[in-house]
Amino acid sequence: MRRPRVKPEHTPHRFDDGTVRIGGEIYGIAAEITDRDGWVWDALTRMDGTTSPEAIEEQLVAEHPRLGPEGVRRLLRDLLDSGYVEDAAVGPPDGLTDTEIERYSRNRAYFRRVDLRPDSNPWKTQQRLTCARVAVLGVGGAGSHAAWALAAAGVGSLHLVDPDSVEVSNLTRQVLYGEADLGRPKAEAAAERLTSLDSAGTFTYDVGMVDTEDGLRDLVSGCDAFALCADEPRNDLIAKMTSRVCAALGVPWASAGYNGPLVTVGVYGPHGPCFECVGAGEEAKLKPGWYPDLGGVGVLAPAAGISGQLVAHEIVALLTGTNRSAPGYVRGLNLIAPDQLVDVRHPARPDCPLCNRDPAAEVIP
Repeated sequence: MRRPRVKPEHTPHRFDDGTVRIGGEIYGIAAEITDRDGWVWDALTRMDGTTSPEAIEEQLVAEHPRLGPEGVRRLLRDLLDSGYVEDAAVGPPDGLTDTEIERYSRNRAYFRRVDLRPDSNPWKTQQRLTCARVAVLGVGGAGSHAAWALAAAGVGSLHLVDPDSVEVSNLTRQVLYGEADLGRPKAEAAAERLTSLDSAGTFTYDVGMVDTEDGLRDLVSGCDAFALCADEPRNDLIAKMTSRVCAALGVPWASAGYNGPLVTVGVYGPHGPCFECVGAGEEAKLKPGWYPDLGGVGVLAPAAGISGQLVAHEIVALLTGTNRSAPGYVRGLNLIAPDQLVDVRHPARPDCPLCNRDPAAEVIP
């Protein structure tokens, strides 16, 4: 790192008792450091993007002889590796236009805040999205919001699949369609709308039905992530097929869920328990012979929108590596009882053929 600088989003604060807080506590990414001697504070205040690490080291050694050269080097190494510091000498990588730099400036600030990997570059994180290919199966209530958010975030290639046409009852919650689209294939209208949002993106579509493992394999193959926003075939059959196909291909995926005011997203992928293991763990908590009724068609736009936005958020996190939890969970909330948060996590079953398979032995036809 040539010119270390504390990221603006993580400006440190020193309390009267000597404690240094760096990062924003409200975002869950803060750190508190006991600093009675002021060594950490002096190091952080010198990291303003104008001085080299070597110069900072010399200054600290001279000012804090009790810390010593080795202590100073260890202190600086820990701070530089913390993720709260960036290299002010590093600018946008080659290949980004001035328009893209302006367009994704807020994305950059977001990634700079949440990505605490040492030496991370938020512009390169954005470029991962630009180079990514994602398939979205189902562009209805959740899928239309997910597709819009992924395109807006800068995902370079989206393939949209939905066999249905736009109906008047869709207009209460499906963000990509208007009255002029009634009767049009949803996937076609959605791809057209996304092209008007980002002319640099690649938005393709298919109006066919994907309801077999072979069809899913063709759809997911070559993707960096997959968004399941369809519920056909029902009774979790589409999710179980997706789980098997994505596990074999090594593709992470997220699934949307909403019923009335209950909104959820499931996230699955390599190195985490599969959809069926998470579901089996949750079913084991239910009383024998009873299953919750998740039927019904009642929904408002906020529930559909939040569901799709959660899917998009998780897909972006998977693509950029900024996810803070390994895949294999369901999370969400109840919009009319916001204290009822959903956080479902269960370990893989010992006998699960997906979670315990040997990927090196897989042969995909």
